[in-house]
Amino acid sequence: MTTENAQTAEISDQSVPAPVDVPPVGEDINLDASENYFNRELSQLQFNYRVLKQALDTTHPLINRLIFCCIFSSNMDEFFEIRVAGLRQQMKYGRGTVGVDGMQPDQVLAEISRVAHDYIHEQYDIINNVLIPELEKENIHFVRRREWTPAQAEWVRNYFEEEILPVVSPIGLDPSHPFPRLVNKSLNFIVELDGKDAFGRETGMAIVPAPRSLPRLVRLPDDVCDGGDNLVFLSSMIHAHADELFPGMEVKGCYQFRLTRNADLELEDDLEDLASALRGELLSRRFGDGVRLEVADNCPEELVQFLLREFGLTERDLYQVHGPVNLTRLMAVGSLVDRPDLTYSSFSPSIPRQIRSKESMFDAIRKRPLLLLHPYENFSPVVDLLRQAAKDPHVLAIRQTLYRTGADSEIVEALADAARRGKEVTAVIELRARFSEAENLELASRLQEAGVIVVYGVVGYKTHAKMILIVRREEGRLRRYVHLGTGNYHAGNARLYTDYSFLTCDESIGDDVNKLFQQLTGMGKALKIKKLFHAPFTLHNRLISLIEREAGLGENGRIIFKFNALTEPQVIKALYRASQAGASIDLIIRGICCLRPQVPGLSENIRVRSIIGRFLEHTRVYYFGNNGKPDVYCSSADGMERNLLSRVETAFPIEEPALIERVTEDLDTYLSDNCQSWVLQSDGSYLQNQPEEGEERLASQLVFLDRLTSKPN
Repeated sequence: MTTENAQTAEISDQSVPAPVDVPPVGEDINLDASENYFNRELSQLQFNYRVLKQALDTTHPLINRLIFCCIFSSNMDEFFEIRVAGLRQQMKYGRGTVGVDGMQPDQVLAEISRVAHDYIHEQYDIINNVLIPELEKENIHFVRRREWTPAQAEWVRNYFEEEILPVVSPIGLDPSHPFPRLVNKSLNFIVELDGKDAFGRETGMAIVPAPRSLPRLVRLPDDVCDGGDNLVFLSSMIHAHADELFPGMEVKGCYQFRLTRNADLELEDDLEDLASALRGELLSRRFGDGVRLEVADNCPEELVQFLLREFGLTERDLYQVHGPVNLTRLMAVGSLVDRPDLTYSSFSPSIPRQIRSKESMFDAIRKRPLLLLHPYENFSPVVDLLRQAAKDPHVLAIRQTLYRTGADSEIVEALADAARRGKEVTAVIELRARFSEAENLELASRLQEAGVIVVYGVVGYKTHAKMILIVRREEGRLRRYVHLGTGNYHAGNARLYTDYSFLTCDESIGDDVNKLFQQLTGMGKALKIKKLFHAPFTLHNRLISLIEREAGLGENGRIIFKFNALTEPQVIKALYRASQAGASIDLIIRGICCLRPQVPGLSENIRVRSIIGRFLEHTRVYYFGNNGKPDVYCSSADGMERNLLSRVETAFPIEEPALIERVTEDLDTYLSDNCQSWVLQSDGSYLQNQPEEGEERLASQLVFLDRLTSKPN
């Protein structure tokens, strides 16, 4: 496999977590020592920062650079809702736990606050001083209140009176109007008032929740503008006309703020009815404990302190920002302006010739197994397989796991159609897929109405495996057709995430998948599986044993893993031991990595890189050199405790020589990337690769676009 030969450019020192001391060199390094591991929360923050840095990468189109800035905001929202909230819960209930990195929860929270403040400050600097000026040059304008022409001001007044005023509910604060319970991440305003209202009340303060039904960004009509695309924030409209919400009173100030709440769901393991319990928990998610307060930086100190007291937060949880508090909503720019020249060029995902030449997916799969790499290759063959199975009179049964899909997807329609046609259809729906719970409840109801047998997997073990099993009668016998994937059955994600789809009718794999469905839908002892690794039973142990096998080969050992995250201590220790034995190890890890690479005597043979680009890297691949006869697995599982020990996951072998060669070539492409890859250093910082002088730029995702799509970008 290709080794790294690119130069690197360091990211800003002031915006990364503080470097961690490198452990001492020596033969007797303690693999359990805390200095051998990075903190997972701080590593996740580092990933978010790498996403933010894409906003400065001029090889991305301008509007997409803005969208990267918004994705950073969305990622940070979830980070606070789940990870920070979890740490605060540990502190609140005295259940603080120390990870392998040795940091106490309060230490982690303090470092998160320091780093996150730096990152968010940089984000607003990028928005205000880089992206908005560059958008202005492209005649795309965010029109501020002070810049409104009389015609624009009149249009805004009419919009306010017709669209905003009828649905907004200002809330004066007094003994009969206590501080309202504000919805998680909603846009709100705290208003300073002077004077008395119609009842003689003089409160001096009010809260105005922005109506959630209204867009946060509105395009001004062309007839009140001098050309270009002109956008105005909902917050500006409310600011400009706040006095109309409090007739007869003076508005002394109006300041936007936003509260992020704990959005994690806590469900007991001994539930009688998971769906009912989940519905109850979803109602509380919008009003969990506060974890972060974002406030406009011009808000007076006394109002800021009032809000902090109201939400039970401290200065550490306060983020005063120079601009809109809900930057995620800027994603709407892409749909409000028609500027294809400022967005990624479109492409047509390809369909392999093997499928194009066959009318029947079953015929194509019987000829030889298929491996598809989305989004470069079309997701439609997976949908077509289900559609054909639904209509095929020889198909007797269909079973499928669903994690994130969408109630209105083509896959759901195919399953419902199959059930209506009298086939035995079973769907294992994971109701607890984070932030997809409500959608999955709706999905379950829709499928049940069509006659699909719906089960919710195993309480305490999220069903994260991606499996389809189709049973078909052929020539007097039953044949099983299987789809296994590294990603979700979601057509939208299949256009944005990189994932493998594997389609086969291999008898052993079909039997394995059938047994896994038996375990999920029925009860009994774990069944013996022939080819697949499956969590929580065999995947963890098999992964470690294969690492140890490569370690036994010494310098001939070769390991390549492609994960979204690596946190599981036993896997990390096994990799350390393999490195110490001389094995060559490359880890392609998009996000969290708790392993410390390139430490003499510990991990000097381990290299870690993160690929960040147009698509979200989501494929999971385990490659073991095996002395020139490589073993290759694709998987639904990352290298995390939850995936390997407390979820239902699968890893499936790629056995055909041509497909092994293809996956190997794909991995080689990632390892050759010299511009979209970031290399993890032993001190915890990341350096972005840059081509050497005279070397051609190689961006792995662009290589795949050129290699696999019909209309490369």
